Amino acid sequence: MAMTVGAGPEADPDVMIDINTTPLIDVMLVLIIMLIITIPIQTHAVKLNMPVGTPPPPLVPPEVVTIEVDFDGTILWNGDTVADRPTLEARFKNAAAMPTQPEFHLRPNKLVTYKHVAGVMASAQRLGITKIGLIGAEQFLD
Repeated sequence: MAMTVGAGPEADPDVMIDINTTPLIDVMLVLIIMLIITIPIQTHAVKLNMPVGTPPPPLVPPEVVTIEVDFDGTILWNGDTVADRPTLEARFKNAAAMPTQPEFHLRPNKLVTYKHVAGVMASAQRLGITKIGLIGAEQFLD
């Protein structure tokens, strides 16, 4: 009796059923490189036409109105206390109707709540004031 333990030299090799991914990876790398080369470089800059030279200084310096909001919500217009919100809005309306609108410097107190400052700014915007700025930010650095 004869017994065969291993495959002989005439036996066929087993069929490989897995896909060969090496050529696919090579093709994908080539496509990625070509994509990177062909995409234009995107700049994140905004093109602006800036004026050349320095503009002449204004003939008349603008009028400055300082509005202070105290810690309890009291509003001061150039040092004068404003009685209530309709009075403040009437002053804003008169200032917006002027031919050259004054600059408004809004100085909030460090302890005032945000709703009082936001109310002044909202009234100014609603009534057509365009030149308003917050000053005194150095008090909030602590």
